[in-house]
Amino acid sequence: MKDLDHRGANSGKFVDPRITADGSERASVALSHPETLWFNTGTLCNITCANCYIESSPTNDALVYLTADEVNDYLDQIETRNWPIREIGFTGGEPFMNPQMLDMARAALTRGYEVLILTNAMQPMLRPRIRAGLADLQKDFGERITLRISLDHFDANHHDEERGTGAFAKTIEGMIWLRDTGLRMAVAGRMRWAESEPDARAGFRTLFERYGFDIDADDPAMTVLFPEMDDTAEVPEITTACWGILDKSPDAVMCASSRMVVKRKGASKPAVLACTLLPYAPEFELGETLAEAERDVNLNHPHCAKFCVLGGASCS
Repeated sequence: MKDLDHRGANSGKFVDPRITADGSERASVALSHPETLWFNTGTLCNITCANCYIESSPTNDALVYLTADEVNDYLDQIETRNWPIREIGFTGGEPFMNPQMLDMARAALTRGYEVLILTNAMQPMLRPRIRAGLADLQKDFGERITLRISLDHFDANHHDEERGTGAFAKTIEGMIWLRDTGLRMAVAGRMRWAESEPDARAGFRTLFERYGFDIDADDPAMTVLFPEMDDTAEVPEITTACWGILDKSPDAVMCASSRMVVKRKGASKPAVLACTLLPYAPEFELGETLAEAERDVNLNHPHCAKFCVLGGASCS
C-alpha cells in the first residue's frame, strides 16, 4: 500500500519518529480533547476512483467489514475511558456496502452521539433496504445523523474525471432522494482543479441552489474542500519550534481530537489508528484499545505537514 512508501521527494525526511532530518525535535500531538471516533467500515467500494487515498475499490478488502458488535465494544470503551466524544464517524470504502452499516449507525445514535456517514450516495445507498433504514433513522433521530456526500467538483465532467463516466448523475440522484427524505447532508469536494476556494464555493452554491439542497456552501463544516494528498510531494517536516513560528496550537491538529478504528484482513481484532488519512502506515497504529490509543502522535508523515498543520484541514 502506498503509505508504506511516502518519502519520494522527501528523501531523508520522515525517518526518525522523534528527530527531523536536520536534527530538530519532531513535533508531536497529544490526544487533548477527543471529540470524534471514526470507524472504517471496510475498504470495499462500488467504484474505483482515479486518486483514492485509501485505494478503495470493488476488490480491495485490505480493511475488512467491521461488525456492529465490534463497534459496540468501542462505544463501551468510550464510556469506560470517559472520553468526551460528541460524534461517531463512519467512512470506507463505501460504508453502505457493509451489511451492518445501519445497525452500527443506530447503535451510536441510541447512545446519544451525533453520527456522520461518508458516502458517494450511489447504488449501495439507494438499495431499498438501506433507504428504508435511513428513513427510519431520520424519523427516530432527526438532524443527529448527517450524510457527507463525496462530490469532488460542482461540474459533472470534473467529478467524472475522478469517479468515472456517469458518476456525477448517480450521486445527484442519491442526493435528491436524501433531500426528499429529509436527511441532513454535507458535501466533501476536492481542490484538485485550478479555481480558487471562493470560486469553488460559488460553484457549489449554484449547484445546491439548482437542486434545492439545504447545504451551506460557505460553511467549511458543511462544504469541506480537501487539498489533494500526494505522498511524494516535497513538504517541510514539523518541529516543535513550528508551533510558535506558525502561531498554531497542536490542539488544532486532527489527531488531538480524533482516532479511527479499522480491522485489517486476517486480524482477529480491530486496531485503533492515530489518523483517518494513514490507514496503511504501521507507525500510526496505536493498539487494539482506546486506552492504548491515548498516547501522543509523532508527526512523522508528509500528510501531517501538508494536510493538517499547514493545510488546516480536518475530516470532522
